[in-house]
Amino acid sequence: MPTPARRLAHRVLLAAEQVGGSSLSTLLNTPESERLDARDRGFLHELCAGSLRRQGTIDAALVAQLDRPLARLDPPVRAALRLGAYQLLFTRVPPRAAVSESVELAPGRGRGFVNAVLRALARSGAAAEPDPVADPRSWLTRTGSLPDWLAERWLQRLGPERAVARARAQLGVPPVHFRLNPARAAEHAAALEALCPRPLPIAGAFEATAGDAQPWSERGVIYLQDAGAQLVARLAATPGRALDACAAPGGKSLLLADAGARLVVAAEAAAPRARTLRQLVARWGAAERVRPVQADGTRPPFKPGSFDTVLVDAPCSGLGTLGRHPDIRWRVTAADLPRQAARQASLLAACAPLVVPGGLLVYATCSTEPEENEDVVAAFLAARADYALEPAPEWAAPFAEGDHVRATPEGHGTEAFFAALLRRRAGGS
Repeated sequence: MPTPARRLAHRVLLAAEQVGGSSLSTLLNTPESERLDARDRGFLHELCAGSLRRQGTIDAALVAQLDRPLARLDPPVRAALRLGAYQLLFTRVPPRAAVSESVELAPGRGRGFVNAVLRALARSGAAAEPDPVADPRSWLTRTGSLPDWLAERWLQRLGPERAVARARAQLGVPPVHFRLNPARAAEHAAALEALCPRPLPIAGAFEATAGDAQPWSERGVIYLQDAGAQLVARLAATPGRALDACAAPGGKSLLLADAGARLVVAAEAAAPRARTLRQLVARWGAAERVRPVQADGTRPPFKPGSFDTVLVDAPCSGLGTLGRHPDIRWRVTAADLPRQAARQASLLAACAPLVVPGGLLVYATCSTEPEENEDVVAAFLAARADYALEPAPEWAAPFAEGDHVRATPEGHGTEAFFAALLRRRAGGS
């Protein structure tokens, strides 16, 4: 009988393969997974995230043992093989347990097949890694675990060396970044002692090098937030009234308030996410400074010129977050980028009038792709003569790239974030 963690992992991987299905984080956030003890829940997360993060390597190793294409296998058999292969190649699980438990996950006649393939893999080990210099494309799709279309795109735009560096940086378990709640200062010393933090090049951002950050987060002493996301919020942290137009889950809204905004309106269109946002604001002790509202950023219910600063952290493909959200590798396609860009352009156009003349509009995404970043900004500026790009502030110089701000996994050890600072001209209309 498979362990509960493996049984749930098999179910999650099956669901993650479905086109248009739920995200990995949604699939893992279920009452059944919450009933597992902490150790089993951690193992469940490792199995799912690791199998998806290393799927390119896993599939190459399995194909070497098969007499048919992997895509032709029944999905439950394929998921069982991937889970078993991940344990054989990337964990300390004893091979006998990795094989036998995976065999039990397969349906009926598929069990003998899974047993034979995984036993052969246990004997042979992983396929040889392609040379990243001589054959960067093969390295990107196999060791780098990128889909073909994204590997080709990065090769063309970044060049082989940087494309390999970016993919390599997103293969490992992401670091734990956080910031402290200024309202819980009495507990800072204990949290810092437990987490042994390393300061990061963004004010107030830390990387935990020891301990378990989750209990401190649940108590509201710290907020778990990638340093790239903190960078974006810091860029928009100015005095006065601020709008976070796409606010959920709410970490950037909290940072805007903690960094000195007089009032932050945190807008979120989806009702469930808006409820989560309100709960976070209450737990953080920020209800006097952050006002959550359910509102659609493409149809904002605010008067023109209502805000000194507007942050449009736009929904996007998420291709900059492959380390933390490895399922995005296999869920997003090139065809998704124009659709995302159209929505992002709508958000910018709708939010631009809300900025007071002389105020700041910050556009940001966690995408690596120009269609969602530079191209959206260029089209916006062509349509709005009352806006102009503003250089990054001096403190953000390490992240400045031309007229924009960019954090990258290979360069900064963060998720990939893009930002543009757009200043509305005084007297603009």
